[in-house]
Order: sequence, then structure tokens, then C-alpha cells
Amino acid sequence: MPRLNLIVASADGSRLYAALETAMAAAALGQPVRLFMQGEAVALLCAPVEFAGDAARVAAGQPDLAQMIAEAAAMDVAMIACQSGMTLAGLTAGDLGSHIRAGGLVGFLAGVGPDDRLIAY
Repeated sequence: MPRLNLIVASADGSRLYAALETAMAAAALGQPVRLFMQGEAVALLCAPVEFAGDAARVAAGQPDLAQMIAEAAAMDVAMIACQSGMTLAGLTAGDLGSHIRAGGLVGFLAGVGPDDRLIAY
């Protein structure tokens, strides 16, 4: 089955939430998924993980952003934080959860196969 590759290219919690929903849906269907947090988007991984839309989502019975990241990791969605974005956010590899690894865009794109899908948020 082709792999789904997602890039979150801005520090917008709504975009990350949408990318995580897409990643989790694909993973639930048995598709391998990778999610790359590019540039400023890495700041969304800073503890505590949250965004302005969390309260409304929780009130509606949906998981918040931190729960979505944890659930995606439990579903084997590979999450990669941009090394340049980590520098911008003042993060080191030790600051990331054990389910998130550091990497670069070139390496991420090199892993996209000819039959894979690539979506940017």
C-alpha cells in the first residue's frame, strides 16, 4: 500500500489537527503514514502542547491537540520535526517526545516513493 506523507508547514494548530485527523484515518485503514513538521510548525510541539481551539474541541467531546498527537503515535504515525524548525523554536531532540524524531526536509522527501502520496497543510 502506498504511504501517505504529510507536511505541516505553518504554526497553525487547526492545520496540525487536520493533518493528524488525516494521518489517523489513513493509519486506521492500514496505510503507513509519515508527518513532517516543517519550520515554524515545530513550535506546536513545545510543552505544553495546546492551541486556541482545544477548549471548543474538548467541549464538543473531541480530543485536544496533545491527545491527538499521542493517539497518532499509538497508531504508528511516524512524526518528524524539522531540524531547522527546532532551532527556531529553541528545541533540542531531548525536548521532543519519544515518538517524535528530528529530521530534515531533504531526507523526508527522499523517503517519498513513486507511488506514495504527499499532502501539505
